[in-house]
Amino acid sequence: MKIIMVSIVAAATSLLAVGASAQSSPASAAATDPSAMIDQFEATFGKYEGYRRSGAKGICAMGEFVGSAAARGLSTASVFSGETVPVIVRFSVGGANPNAPDNTRGQRNMALQFDLPGGEQWQMGNISAPVFGSSSPQQLAGLLVSRQADPATGAANPDLVRAFNEANPEVLLQGSYFASQPVPASYAGVNYWGVHAYGFVNAAGVTQYGKWLFEPAAGTLGLTDEEAQARGANFLFDDLRQRVAQGAVAFDFNLELAEPGDTIDNATVPLPEGREKVSMGTLKVTSVSEDAGGSCLTITFNPMIMPAGVVPSADPMLAARAAPYVVSLSRRLTEGAKQ
Repeated sequence: MKIIMVSIVAAATSLLAVGASAQSSPASAAATDPSAMIDQFEATFGKYEGYRRSGAKGICAMGEFVGSAAARGLSTASVFSGETVPVIVRFSVGGANPNAPDNTRGQRNMALQFDLPGGEQWQMGNISAPVFGSSSPQQLAGLLVSRQADPATGAANPDLVRAFNEANPEVLLQGSYFASQPVPASYAGVNYWGVHAYGFVNAAGVTQYGKWLFEPAAGTLGLTDEEAQARGANFLFDDLRQRVAQGAVAFDFNLELAEPGDTIDNATVPLPEGREKVSMGTLKVTSVSEDAGGSCLTITFNPMIMPAGVVPSADPMLAARAAPYVVSLSRRLTEGAKQ
């Protein structure tokens, strides 16, 4: 598939139907204006000054990555050289609430910044589901509007939610996946997907598309409902520190290779099961920040920042994430950035 580099505005030029007509104006604004998108995030999920508008409850760590020979066959990117590459890692619980409980089902995140030779960087935002929650900025905007609380009731209008879901059934896939999984026992025991497709360009100029997955070297770790209740609402940070101190936190960076005919421009559609998987290298977490910020504080983890040898797919949601991240960072810095 031909790569199309698009801006957030170009990615949002055609508005999708979002269900009820009452949603049209705010959804349209949020889909085409990154500031309006962040306004809508705040309206739907609440505004917590100084915190990220998504993944607010998080902790910063440091790590190192070593690429594999197989990766070097797929891409010329310097990250796969085989030399040790320093990595900034941020683990978080999904959502805008910095006080979100650790002992419930739901999204966990692992954001990465690889610091490469010559000033190159590679930033990633990986989540604990194989699919994203929307396929386009228009659909995301409609989703947010449909979930906004009615001031009269303090809850989302069920008729608007139902209408949007019926018109956009793919937005339910991610939630269904989380509901099927146990409460994560550790940030170190979760699968983290990139969800978007990227192309990996080798020395001959051949591009191989795929979607990646970071799999914990120690295997996935889940809790029963009883175990989760006993752990309490704030156990993930201490658990991570203990495991890192024991040298027990590592992930295999695996790339699932797309084949002709596979959907690679829609993050709500995973690659078919059974696709060839290539080990691209190993990520090891080596230390954890003692305070709330650390080196992650002002990093946006923009998925459109990548090294030579890696290119984005034409997924409109991929390009559309960049500009709102900048708006969110600007607001956090003005408010006094936390975490």
